[in-house]
Order: sequence, then structure tokens, then C-alpha cells
Amino acid sequence: MAVKEVAFAPTDLSEPELLMHSKFNHWFDGMALLHQFQLENGTVTYKSKFLQSDSYVTNSQHNRIVVSEFGTLAVPDPCKSIFGRFISWFEMPRSTDNSSVNYVVYKGDYYVSSETSYMHKVDPETLETKEKVDWSKFIAVNGATAHPHYEPDGTAYNMGNSYGKHGSSYNIIRIPPQKSNCSDMLQGAKVVCSIAPAEKMKPSYYHSFGMSENYVIFIEQPIKLNLPRIITSKFLGKPIADGINWEPQYKTRFHVVNKHTGELLPGQFYSKPFATFHQINTFEDQGCVVLDLCCQDDGGSLHNYQLQNLRKAGEGLDQIYNSTARAFPRRFVLPLNVDSSVPIGQNLNPLSYTSASAVKEADGTVWCMHENLHSEDLKEFGGLEFPQINYSRCNGKKYRFFYGCGFGHLVGDSLIKIDTETKQMKIWQEDGFYPSEPVFVPVPKATAEDSGVILSVVVTPLQNKNTFLLILDAETFRELGRAEVPIQLPYGFHGIFVPR
Repeated sequence: MAVKEVAFAPTDLSEPELLMHSKFNHWFDGMALLHQFQLENGTVTYKSKFLQSDSYVTNSQHNRIVVSEFGTLAVPDPCKSIFGRFISWFEMPRSTDNSSVNYVVYKGDYYVSSETSYMHKVDPETLETKEKVDWSKFIAVNGATAHPHYEPDGTAYNMGNSYGKHGSSYNIIRIPPQKSNCSDMLQGAKVVCSIAPAEKMKPSYYHSFGMSENYVIFIEQPIKLNLPRIITSKFLGKPIADGINWEPQYKTRFHVVNKHTGELLPGQFYSKPFATFHQINTFEDQGCVVLDLCCQDDGGSLHNYQLQNLRKAGEGLDQIYNSTARAFPRRFVLPLNVDSSVPIGQNLNPLSYTSASAVKEADGTVWCMHENLHSEDLKEFGGLEFPQINYSRCNGKKYRFFYGCGFGHLVGDSLIKIDTETKQMKIWQEDGFYPSEPVFVPVPKATAEDSGVILSVVVTPLQNKNTFLLILDAETFRELGRAEVPIQLPYGFHGIFVPR
């Protein structure tokens, strides 16, 4: 999945008006572009198509940006009368259905998703857009993450917020694995558990969550959604992104929910303020949940991805990069059985293989300190994001290896494999090339956890070089091959491998 910036054709508007209406302002705002590399009998073919969302179709028909995105506010039609343009500011903003983040699977069907109420069913073979699906028609949520978790039988879990006049809630959602008829879609989805935010009108932003064999772990972090500001953003002439703020005066809290019963465990687990977008893996061991995340110590970096910043060259871009908090892989341990008999000040982590601590405080809460899952060498590569594991084998279970992008620039410029036991790294890197999220494809019936290949789409701004699909041996990180595409592709977020 990639996002592609689209510049619309010139009109009779003045130059300032044209720029206002035809340029997106944030890296996350470009129209969703589906692209596919098909590997068959030693041959690789490539195709791409824009997702035919209502946002894309409407923008194309009007030859300008009509639907607001995360960091781009669609302004009133300049061809309207002054009165008409004034009234437009008081109309409810149209919600975007630009599903530009990830491919997800529900009941055997493939969808593309972002974090709004809307997904689109797509054909992974032809890339045709099939149906638009509204979460709120099936379950009382105002959207869901683009990072669900799956059980071996196809049961899916996700999280979504509910907003209302009495505040908001975080909801854990379960979607059954099988259809009951050909148009079943999300029927049967149910809220397993609802969690009240620490502040009703300032819920936390979240991009993913953790899931072990028996528990869902929700991380309530100090990236806050200012609901009144978001609701009034259009009237104030601001994009939605302006209502999302890093507020480190709040601690980070871990909520542990039994995913079978919906019971919210009474233990209150806290850590220092940090931001997280992607979890690596979660598993249970000796009465504890072990939670591995990519963490940043500053959650204000979302605003650094405005396109005016990314287009700066030389010293200006270096300053932006140096001011952007990098993500590093960390391990937390959450003991499940904490009651009044547990001594205050005692480290409740019984696991000998991790230095993470969980200490009971005088007020009954548990203070969690992380263990770094990396050596100091990772700092040279700018940290790690877009983590992936051998999901089908290791999700929710104890594991050893994970893979990700090293962010030596504002976008990934290396691929990294980390051994959680030794913290040793393997690296793939070429100057001037920027690999996307690594996709792990296991060798069928393999015995080793890292027996498989890594797929990554590598883009470049170099005029004499091509974009290519990179294939690495997941064990050795040795390059097995590359398939070049003689066109420029945008840098993508997340992808999926679909076996035939």
C-alpha cells in the first residue's frame, strides 16, 4: 500500500488559490495507490491502480481537493459566491474514505483500511475496488485501526473508538472467521470490552495494539485527541492533525483485557511517557504478559511529516531529522496477578531472560521499566520502525527474531533483522535507496523461525536508477534477487503477501 501525492491540472484560479486547492500538505494525505508485484514461475510482473474511493473520484471530478485529509483542509469552492463560501465553513466536514494505510483480512476477504469508519473491499488479484464498507453500520464504533490481529482460525480482533455526547471509549472488537452468506461482510462483529479514557474529551490516539494467546493489551499513550478542537477544526480553518497533540504530562498506561471473557484486569500498569505506533509481538510466560513495542520518547513528530518540511533540502532537512524522535524496540513485562499481598517495592518480573522491571508502588499501581531490545549499534541506523515477525508461526507466542526499517532519514533507508536473545543485527543498505516495510514469507513446513524470505519495495530519487522489489534470505539477510520497475513509485507504508 502506498500513498501518492496527486497534483491536479491547472484551472483559471490565481497561483495562490491553485496551490491551496491542489496540493496536499502532509505525507499521510496522498490518495491511496494499490500496487502489486506478482511472482510466478520465475517471472515478476508489476501493476498499480488508484483506489476508487469517493475521495479520489470526487477530487478527480472537481479537479481539486474537495475532501479534507489528516493534514490537509479542503477549503470552500472558489467558484461559489462569497456568501456560499462563507456558509460552507459551517457545514459538517465530509469524512474521507481514502484507505491508504494497510491491507487487512476479514472473513477471507481483503480490504484496504486507514483509521476512519470506512474500508474498501478489493480484489488482490486485479486490484479492483469492490465495495465501500462502513464500520458504524455493523458495530457502534467510529472507526478501527489498520492493524488488526488474527487467530489461526481467522478470527480477527481490532480496536475502535466511540464518540458521543457523554465522552468517548476505547473498544476491543472481535470479528468471526466465517461468512454466513456471500454478502456477510462484518456481520457478527461485537464489542468485547469498552475502556473509559483517563479524560473523556481527550482520548489517546493509537495505531495498533498487542495480543497474546489470552489477552489484548491496549496502550493509552500521551498523544491526545482534542475532540472539541477536532470537531470545530473546519470552522477554525485547521486540519484534523491540528487537534492531535503530544502531552507528556500524562503517563503511559497499559490496559490488559481477557479477550475471551472481555474482563478488564484490575491491575494498573504505568510507564514513563512514550509514543508507540507499532507493536512487535506479545506473549505470555510465567504469569506475565511480555509486550514488545517500537517506542519514541517524544510523540510530537507527526507534524514533522508535513510536505513542506520533507521537501526541504540540505541543512533544513537535517534539522528536521535531528529534532524527530526515533523509535527503538523495547520490551515491557506486565505481571498478571497483583493483589494486596504483593510487597511494595518488589520487582514482580520472574523472567530471567529480560531486565524489564515491574514494581508495585505504594498506591497499588505497578511501575514498568523497559528493556532495550537492541544494541547501541542501532542508533547509527536511526532506530527501527515498521516491525514484522514470522506472524503465522510466532504471533502471540515466544519468539526470537523481528525485522524492520532503519530510519537514518525521515523515511526508511535500511532493512534490519534483530535477534531478541543476542541483540545482534543484520543489515541491508544501499546509498540512495529507501526500502519499505519488510514482509516476511515463511518457507512452508520449515522448522526454523527465520526460514523464509523478506520482500521489500525499494524506491530511489536517483534519476539513473530504478525502483525494485528486493528479495532477501530471512536467515542470512543475503540478497537473493531484485526485480526492477522502470518507473518512479511512491514510498509505501504497509503491505501483505497473498499466496495463490
